[in-house]
Amino acid sequence: MNLPNILTIIRFCLIPIFILVFFSSSEHNLLISSYIFILAGITDVLDGYIARKYNLVTKWGQAMDPLADKSMQLTVLICFTIRRILPLWAIVVVAVKELCMVIGGIFLYTKKEKIVIPANKYGKFATIMFYIAILAVAFGFIYGRTLVYLAIIVTIYAFIRYVIVGLKTVKEFDMKKSLDKSY
Repeated sequence: MNLPNILTIIRFCLIPIFILVFFSSSEHNLLISSYIFILAGITDVLDGYIARKYNLVTKWGQAMDPLADKSMQLTVLICFTIRRILPLWAIVVVAVKELCMVIGGIFLYTKKEKIVIPANKYGKFATIMFYIAILAVAFGFIYGRTLVYLAIIVTIYAFIRYVIVGLKTVKEFDMKKSLDKSY
């Protein structure tokens, strides 16, 4: 266990705290839950930076870091949908995409000798877009919903890129495996 992985675990722990604060009767629940969301974003940036800078990248971290990010994003979107801040279709699109990513990731990890497709620049950009969009909605900016819709479009594009990389990786893995068997 290293510091980046601990930060990822902290991000997972912030999810139920966000939910409790968001749905609390506190006068400032939206503001405080937004700060929790910002803290999650900071841990995301820090764990990635520390892991790369100090060569602490692990398979566990490559798998769990994006899962923590997506879990937090989905949690916030679900909370916003329950409160009718965002329409239901927005969460459905993101949830279907994330479900496909999780199923694909589990398949690659368990069936293809622990292959993990690391986050790509499109996925990272989509994550940043979601953080900005969610904060814009939470703080009541005029174009907050528009930013959420743009983040959804970027997320779909990132998903397409992940599928392309995943298929290429599986093909290369299968070719290497068949070459190894021929020797």
